[in-house]
Amino acid sequence: MPIVKYPRAREPLYYEWDRKAQKCGLRHTVYAVNGDQYTGEWLDNLKHGKGTQIWKSTGAIYSGDWKFGKQDGYGSYSVPDPVTKEYKRVYTGWWKNGQKTGQGVSFYPNGERYEGEWSDGARGGWGRMYYLDGSSYEGQWEADQPNGQGMLRLPNGNRYEGGWKDGKKHGPGRYFYVDKGQLLEGTWVEDIAKCGVLVDFGRDEAPAPPQYPIPEIELDDPAGVLAEAQALLEDSNN
Repeated sequence: MPIVKYPRAREPLYYEWDRKAQKCGLRHTVYAVNGDQYTGEWLDNLKHGKGTQIWKSTGAIYSGDWKFGKQDGYGSYSVPDPVTKEYKRVYTGWWKNGQKTGQGVSFYPNGERYEGEWSDGARGGWGRMYYLDGSSYEGQWEADQPNGQGMLRLPNGNRYEGGWKDGKKHGPGRYFYVDKGQLLEGTWVEDIAKCGVLVDFGRDEAPAPPQYPIPEIELDDPAGVLAEAQALLEDSNN
């Protein structure tokens, strides 16, 4: 009896090619159509694990953790200097879903630096900012601006401690004029002191005190004055 052999069924070749094209695990450098390149780990065709990405259009480099195609974890982002072409760090710290989130340090082109917490790519939480003029701010941030309680310290030693809103002094606060030996305690609205009390504070040790000290107000009968004020207040209420 003759033996008939049938050809073994094979899946189409494009199935095999597709499996080989799937990126999973550690691979060598992979180039995108736009020229971007990535070297590192993959999972289900997505950057996942440790890896380094170079963007061709800007020359920027990110090296660190990835999760499902986005920066997630700890990593460093750098850009080339337009003149020297040397790489300068822009941000080093924690990321989540492709945004700076958590603790990190940011370096600005003009030499300023921020150290602290981030939220969805903006300064948010508690942090310290070092400005180009030598001043510094330490306190609460929200939406990339000082918001809440914080302290601004100027290069000459003067400082403000108190409330902030949208990057401006706002609310109860104290301004220490260390150079004059005076203290202003009051309320600020959009960077302007609206009311407060100015007193001498360490005037004898100040490097540039005013010519005359602030006179003290003395009351011969403080209890009597208080009682009179209370009586006037009651009369006005009646």
